[in-house]
Amino acid sequence: MPTEVILPKVDMDMATGQISRWFAEEGAHVKKGDVLFEIETDKAAMEIDAPASGTLRDVTGKERVDIPVGEPVAWIYADDEVYESGTTPQNGAPISPQVGEMSAKPAEGGAVPLTSRSVAPPSALPGISPTRGEIGQSQGERATPLARRLAREAGLKIADIEGSGPRGRVVRADVEAAVAAKGAAVPAQPAAEIPAGGPSAPAAAPKPMSDDQVLKLFAEGSYELVPHDNMRKTIARRLVEAKSTIPHFYLTLDCELDALLALRTQLNAAAPMRKTDKGEAPAYKLSVNDMVIKAMAMALMAVPDANASWTENAMVKHKHADVGVAVSIPGGLITPIIRHADEKTLSVISNEMKDLAGRARSRKLKPEEYQGGTTAVSNLGMFGVKDFAAVINPPHATILAVGAGEERAVVKKGEIRIATVMSVTLSTDHRAVDGALGAELLGAFRRLIENPMSMLV
Repeated sequence: MPTEVILPKVDMDMATGQISRWFAEEGAHVKKGDVLFEIETDKAAMEIDAPASGTLRDVTGKERVDIPVGEPVAWIYADDEVYESGTTPQNGAPISPQVGEMSAKPAEGGAVPLTSRSVAPPSALPGISPTRGEIGQSQGERATPLARRLAREAGLKIADIEGSGPRGRVVRADVEAAVAAKGAAVPAQPAAEIPAGGPSAPAAAPKPMSDDQVLKLFAEGSYELVPHDNMRKTIARRLVEAKSTIPHFYLTLDCELDALLALRTQLNAAAPMRKTDKGEAPAYKLSVNDMVIKAMAMALMAVPDANASWTENAMVKHKHADVGVAVSIPGGLITPIIRHADEKTLSVISNEMKDLAGRARSRKLKPEEYQGGTTAVSNLGMFGVKDFAAVINPPHATILAVGAGEERAVVKKGEIRIATVMSVTLSTDHRAVDGALGAELLGAFRRLIENPMSMLV
């Protein structure tokens, strides 16, 4: 029987994906392990290998179209199998490896293939594992992950819904039709079941304006519609999640940079030269942001209670400081992580950050290079932004927003003098870090910034 090729889950947050390009055409002969197509997720491009050898048929996965995880995109017929044009494999055909178990690797990269058995990156909190039904469906009850979720929310059983998809798979339209036909909805709790005098149910969250409501506010022809890509959808979802579920509070203070700027100049001038393809170049070139990363990591080690992540059952106390750094890329942003930044020298941090940022902009990062972390730094100082507050990126409990260094008048011992001052704002998850603890962390950061020699010893 033909082998089904499905769109695999290659990222923890992935619900849909887009095929950016096919490497094999309809009717092409492929070998197990050959690259079939490339998936574009919100953070990287991943090449997907063929799960079997044979002839590629019924290529249904279109390029640049959102496809739910687990949806079939093609079938592979063995050399001895008969293919009839215009038909699709019938129920009972063997299912290819489950979602997440197909070999996936960063496009044009040499990374170890990502599988469902991948080891979680250091400091990463375990994500909520998808249910078995969301990973691979039994032959008796086949449905897309979206269809299963919609059916569950409507109180319907997948087994009771007739599927119209390939091989009888239940798809979104089938669930919506079943809901409309039976008037099914999540039943309200009967009044008799509500405890007398009990607390009233929390008010439902206000719904955002619909697309039609927004577009009606603007004259036709005065705008154009640009569809969201996967990255923008993921960013929007995670930001709403973060602001809805994390109780943020903010602490701001000023740091004087003159000593740090002087030390940075000395260290860069002392950098040894090395030979490169473009001639000799310094072995490193430190930026202010490199020193901010180091200072934040050391501050967390000095105030270990703030180096934590919140979970419902326990406080996760981290043994190292893994600092994520927000990097702007076309269409959004990503946060590659400097692991064990508290133990690394400034030159190592600087060179590692340049490498990560470069590969982030070309979407060549491996998942373990941007997942997890214990805190983050977001720097908009290069744009002249004086101060701002950043949104916490779960599972972090803190994020430091860094503004521009600028000359300001400061008063010392009754005298006014000019100093280079940088404003920083610490956003904190109040469940994990209280006000006094956050202030202690920010104070430790300022001491390191204003006495930068302490970062070298």
